[in-house]
Amino acid sequence: MKLATLVTGIAMVGLVSVGNLTTHNTSPSVSIGVVASAAEGPTVQEKIALVTKNKGQIGGGDQLRRFFYGDLEPLGVQPGGAGMVVNLYNKANNVTFSYCATYDVVVAVRKGKVAMFTAGEVK
Repeated sequence: MKLATLVTGIAMVGLVSVGNLTTHNTSPSVSIGVVASAAEGPTVQEKIALVTKNKGQIGGGDQLRRFFYGDLEPLGVQPGGAGMVVNLYNKANNVTFSYCATYDVVVAVRKGKVAMFTAGEVK
């Protein structure tokens, strides 16, 4: 009876040790998170320059939303693009973007608070 108790005890210690090793091997390393956060994104001025460079191209609206999520205030709606465009103001950077939702494009960008762009800018 004593031998069975001894073998059972050794088997339990072995199982616990193996189980402990597998959990340590499957957990992610902390250094991975440090490397991932080391990359920096573009500055605000670079973001505005990219949106300006890509104006008129499909997907520019997605870029605008990604860069300025939650920071855009609608100023007004006016004819342009494929019907109507929305003028969106970024107070933090004092820039107004004119956005056409039909084609998901930014059609105009100008410094300052602009309620209405000229017709030629938003065509």
